[in-house]
Amino acid sequence: MKPSDKHKSALNEVSGIISPNKTHQSSIDKIKIKRSKKIDSTTLINGIKKGDISLLSKGITLIESTNSSHKKLAGEIIKSCLPLSGNSIRIGITGVPGVGKSTFIESFGTLLTQNGKKVAVLAVDPSSSVNKGSILGDKTRMESLIKNPNVYIRPSASGDNLGGVTKKTRESIILCEAAGFDIILIETVGVGQSETAVHSMVDFFLLLKLAGAGDELQGIKRGIIEMADSIVINKADGDMKKVAELAKNAFRNALHLFPPKENEWTPEVLTCSALQNEGIAEIWELIKSYIQLTKSNKSFNKKRQEQEIFWLYDTINEQLKSQFYNNPKVKKELNQQLQLLEKKKTTPYEVASLLLRFK
Repeated sequence: MKPSDKHKSALNEVSGIISPNKTHQSSIDKIKIKRSKKIDSTTLINGIKKGDISLLSKGITLIESTNSSHKKLAGEIIKSCLPLSGNSIRIGITGVPGVGKSTFIESFGTLLTQNGKKVAVLAVDPSSSVNKGSILGDKTRMESLIKNPNVYIRPSASGDNLGGVTKKTRESIILCEAAGFDIILIETVGVGQSETAVHSMVDFFLLLKLAGAGDELQGIKRGIIEMADSIVINKADGDMKKVAELAKNAFRNALHLFPPKENEWTPEVLTCSALQNEGIAEIWELIKSYIQLTKSNKSFNKKRQEQEIFWLYDTINEQLKSQFYNNPKVKKELNQQLQLLEKKKTTPYEVASLLLRFK
């Protein structure tokens, strides 16, 4: 291998390989047959419990599916995996686009595997509001980590869900825990102050920030920073080291404005360079200190119980909304009312009051 080839990206096209003009029909038929084969729930559940990555992916796909025929099987999978869940450490990682979340996860995940941990990464990719599609390119930004046999990376589309995660992220966590993963990393979409939903499903909430991006003043705002268990200033290397230190002090001062947390934890501000692999070990030590403290004062289990209750209400809300919009009477009346609304013969409040009478 040439020295210059060492750092080539996996995205580069390999010279000498030419794509065929057409695909062989027998290959198409084989793919169709493979896709048409249905896996029974027992095989799927047992495979997940044994750590079969392929079946784990199929299980998560079923859970995320909006096809009504998949709901029963998805329910069976979750119910069977639930007794084996709850033994991992769940870490939420958020930050604005460009802060280096994927690079941080690659560096952090590598460290965890070196410490003998099995790591699952649930990466949430933003969906287009126009065509509803998602790129799902998180794996391409974690080229080294994806090759690690002790790491599972699952990109999922955010869909129309707000808060930086998907509607089924909690269920995906359960499946990953049943498959034997010790650490679950949840990478959010990364759109700013609204990324708070992940806080309701993780044990430790890590907020990545950039120095010199005007974020220092955001430290005095309520919301996502108030929820963070730690703030990490990433890309603290080269000329940005001094700027990162200044940002760290600014955030530390800002955190003093917030009331103390019920779990007795004082959020810490650290700096790191995920690209240079500097400061990553200190972050893991901080997280371990947090887990040790919250488990000793019983707040760890209390938080998990509160999250279960939150999940219950969230699930009820989702099912009620789904039942409402799938009601044939609602569908018919809604179309008629939309026409009246367009002609300004009614108001949104009157339409909502009318539709909510249907059961």
